[in-house]
Amino acid sequence: MRAITYSEFGGADVLELTDQPDPHIGPDTVVVRVKAASVNPVDWKIREGRLQGLIDVQLPAIPGWDVAGVVEQVGLDTPEFRAGDEVYGYVRKDTVQGGTFAELVAAPVRTLARKPASLSFEEAAAVPLAGLTAYEAIQRSGVKAGQTVLVHAAAGGVGAFAVQIARALGARVIGTASEANHEFLRGLGAEPVTYGDGLADRVRAIAPGGVDVALDFAGGGSVAVSAELLADGGAITSIADPTARTEHGGQYVWVRPSVSGLDALTALFDAGQLSVEIAEVFDLAEAAAAHRASATGHTRGKLVVRV
Repeated sequence: MRAITYSEFGGADVLELTDQPDPHIGPDTVVVRVKAASVNPVDWKIREGRLQGLIDVQLPAIPGWDVAGVVEQVGLDTPEFRAGDEVYGYVRKDTVQGGTFAELVAAPVRTLARKPASLSFEEAAAVPLAGLTAYEAIQRSGVKAGQTVLVHAAAGGVGAFAVQIARALGARVIGTASEANHEFLRGLGAEPVTYGDGLADRVRAIAPGGVDVALDFAGGGSVAVSAELLADGGAITSIADPTARTEHGGQYVWVRPSVSGLDALTALFDAGQLSVEIAEVFDLAEAAAAHRASATGHTRGKLVVRV
């Protein structure tokens, strides 16, 4: 099979299109014929060697955790799927090696769900990691109808999902973003505020009673600002700053593969309550360009690689 691989840590130029053996299928895995994958910031951070000691990488490695495709072969104990099923998933394994930037990937059934019928393969591939991150952060925070939720980096890949999920639950959502993305956020149902100096005052101006939940998808000083804005009994959840848990009694979320979470996202998509924004689609051979685009940190929506 063809796959994108890297044999050493470094910049995007270490990514190469190579021929690799077809993946081994275990008893609780299926082999998926990949139609599309997507880039997440964690992918290039791993490739650059930034997460050594936290995530094990076996070189040469095929990057990528998000996938959408068609089941080609099933293992001995995989009653959940049959050959020909259209699936999508967050295929994170114990080590980074056999990822989704390839024509085929071996995926444990605990990482896959049936693809939303309302989405193309490219759209579905853009969902799993970012969508599950947003969903799990909201679930862990106990967001419910009538609450006011502050979403940092609301126009980003994770934030845009969080805005929509919180709105579907009946919450009021305030989202931080650059002014260029304010109209986009209004379209998702959020009340936009500009991030940066003076953010706390801008949020207080429209939510003088404070916010019930703050979701930090930005890092930086977002947790500290959020702590100033919480109403009594409010909670902070972060995917970027552990002090949300260690200093503010909130939550730190490291997204996990979840079939039930994917199924919940699928239901929202197929009910028309959730949409996905795609910034750009690249061919497999252009994976390095996709990684470079992600590393700029300035894309709105997801970057997808078509296989």
